[in-house]
Formats: sequence, C-alpha cells, structure tokens
Amino acid sequence: MALADIRREYTLGGLRRRDLAPEPLTQFRAWFDQALGARGGGRLLKFFVNLYKAFLMLGGAQPADVNAMTLATVDAEGRPSARVVLLKGVDERGFVFYTNYHSRKGRELAANPRGALVFYWADLERQVCVSGEVKKLSEAESDAYFSSRPRGSRIAARASDQSQVVRDRAELEQRWREEETRYAGREVPRPPHWGGYVLVPDRIEFWQGRPNRLHDRFCYTRQPDNTWKIERLAP
Repeated sequence: MALADIRREYTLGGLRRRDLAPEPLTQFRAWFDQALGARGGGRLLKFFVNLYKAFLMLGGAQPADVNAMTLATVDAEGRPSARVVLLKGVDERGFVFYTNYHSRKGRELAANPRGALVFYWADLERQVCVSGEVKKLSEAESDAYFSSRPRGSRIAARASDQSQVVRDRAELEQRWREEETRYAGREVPRPPHWGGYVLVPDRIEFWQGRPNRLHDRFCYTRQPDNTWKIERLAP
C-alpha cells in the first residue's frame, strides 16, 4: 500500500463549546484521565475505547504511554528540534518534565526558553497542542523527584552525558558500572546538570477527530489579565 493511500476515519465522538472547561488545564486533566481510563466521556465512547484497546492487546501491542509528549524546542539560530519526553506533573503552573540540562533540548531552552508540546491519544482520536515559556524548577523540587526515581535511572543520569557522542555501547555501560560502584551502599545524589522544567502555557489547543476530516478544534489563548479566550478553529 502506498503511503498516500493510508487513511483512517475518525468516528468516536465530537467536541462542543459547551463541553469545555473554562480553563485549559482543567480540560487537559479531564482528557488525560480519560486517556488513562479513569473515567469515560460517556458510556458509548468508553465501550469503543475499551474495545479498541482489547483488539490492540490481542494483536500483541502494548498500551501506549499516555504521558508521552513530543517536546519541540528551537536553538539560537532558529533551527527546531523535537523528541518524545514524559509528562511528570501538571498543576496550576503548567506541564512538568525532567531532563539533563546539558542535553540538546536543555541547551536550546537556555538559548530560547520557549517550547511546544503535543500529546496524541490515538485510541480517543484526540490531540492536545501546547506552547509557552519554559522555566527551570527549583532545586528542591528537582531533588524530590530525582529521589523518587529507580536507583538504576538515578545512576544513569550521572553516567550519561546526554546528547554527546560516545564511542560505543560498551563505553556507556562502563560509565554506568563506575557510577554504580562509586555509590554502592549509598544514596545516589542528583547531579547539578539534571533537573526539571515547567512549560507555562499561553496557548493550548484541543483537537477531536471527526468524520470527513471536519475535526473539532478549540484553542485557549491566555489574555493579559490571565483569563483564557476560547475560539473554535477550522480543521
């Protein structure tokens, strides 16, 4: 089959203006909970979502990471890059994630502290696009999250110079063993070049797939008084 012939019809549901929460983070949490399966958006939608997931499992597919999000950043010359990271928190500030500050994304955020996120939940036929300023979290908050990570992940954060060239896999594993030996029987401390960010949104768009590509799109835009303007966008 040619790539141009790959098509999918979106039929699970719609999105109406009256269904939306006044604030986008409240709306995001509702959709995120539905992606987790905590509660459905109606019995019929929940039935079809569960049926879809059952077929995926029967085919050997693993459930998707619902907190996976594409993070896009731009360097000082305006060249974009993107990668998938994991959402580790969402609160009144915005969307929280953690990484190595010396990584490519860390260097780009230091040069241009703005970013964009995309969540895509195929089983709900939904997408959320977010953009805004990105700020570092406090050292105390980064310390608290780092201490909650599995020990092997903490060792890896110290052993890996993220985004830097390495000779081979053996070099990576050797660095990991060295750090494991160094902290044998001791707590693994957070390295100073590793920590958290929060993306403070000024624009959030909610997309619901609909038949015939007449999708529902609603955009929340932050106003000067920190209220949110909601507008329907053409698909």
